[in-house]
Amino acid sequence: MQPMGNAAPGAVFVPRPAMLTAAAKTATAGDAGRVSSAPHSTGITRLPTRESRPRPPVTDLTATDWSRALAPYRTPRLSRSLLEIVITMGSLFALWGLAWFAFEAGVVWAALLLTLPAAFFLMRVFLIQHDCGHGSFFRDKAVNDWVGRVMSVFTLTPYDYWRRAHALHHATSGNLDRRGIGAIDTLTVEEYRALSPLRRLGYRLYRHPVVMFGLGPAFNFFIIQRVPLGMMREGWRPWVSTLGNTVAILAGAALLVWLVGLGPLVVNLVTMLLAATIGVWLFFVQHQFEGVYWARQDKWKRDLGALAGSSHYDLPPVLRWLTANIGIHHVHHLSSRIPYYRLPEVLRDRPELKDVSRIGLWESFKCARLALYDEARGELISFRELRRRS
Repeated sequence: MQPMGNAAPGAVFVPRPAMLTAAAKTATAGDAGRVSSAPHSTGITRLPTRESRPRPPVTDLTATDWSRALAPYRTPRLSRSLLEIVITMGSLFALWGLAWFAFEAGVVWAALLLTLPAAFFLMRVFLIQHDCGHGSFFRDKAVNDWVGRVMSVFTLTPYDYWRRAHALHHATSGNLDRRGIGAIDTLTVEEYRALSPLRRLGYRLYRHPVVMFGLGPAFNFFIIQRVPLGMMREGWRPWVSTLGNTVAILAGAALLVWLVGLGPLVVNLVTMLLAATIGVWLFFVQHQFEGVYWARQDKWKRDLGALAGSSHYDLPPVLRWLTANIGIHHVHHLSSRIPYYRLPEVLRDRPELKDVSRIGLWESFKCARLALYDEARGELISFRELRRRS
């Protein structure tokens, strides 16, 4: 999955990689998650990682015909999809209603406390939108698109624009030569060393946790996503998506204030900020972890990029449910047409996938320091490690 939007702020300091190919630009979110139906050998017997943290071999997995093996899980179940929407939206509105009442009653602390569980349900709203963007939540494309557009008003994420950007992320994940739209900017050690002192400072600020998980999410959702960055010259559709989303958000906010008052606006704003931070963190951990797979174009393999370039963020059951199984991200990248509620079925039936790129909750917090990719060693490192090696 992407932070409920596009690249985080700070990219102005980062030298942009080579332009994405025309094939990637025309990729769809559904197609981007598919892998070749023909098995192949990657020649890699172990994920690139530190010696102190071995990973299970993946050669046998990537040689499997994943397209055929995962096909049965790609069929959405209408009753389950509708139930997911009812539970998610119903819980979000109930929590917001309680928070609005508490705020108007002057119990501000209770209102703010309720925004935390509300933020997780807002995350689930985004993940319904996310699956609609992949064409995996309903069988009918039009239903996916219109449900996704409705959800986008709550997530502040323009649906059609985001869907195209996210398709590029799936089509290029783990490819060092095709980094760009829809991903967190990550420089290699050599690229970082080639920067001027001022641009190095900019990149260090961009990768600092306070910016990445504090200021960044707010800047991204409230400002950056109001215009179709990266697609501004690609016709009217990206503009209609971003500007239409902004108009719908403003209209909804005005209606809410007119009906209830300013209290709900404060509650919803705090909820959105918390949800955005959670979303950015999830996206970060899903693609920025020790042992992550990156490769140049001539050596890059899509299915290996899915399995080893995306993590299995093994969260406790409650958090796994609240985040709609998006932690099973390696399987999602392997086949993006699988609805999120069917991802656990894959792990149940294919237990060999459970330990591939697995990261636990407490272990994941160490990922926040990672900032540069060392091509020579095939690993992500921190700025401190770079100084120690220099």
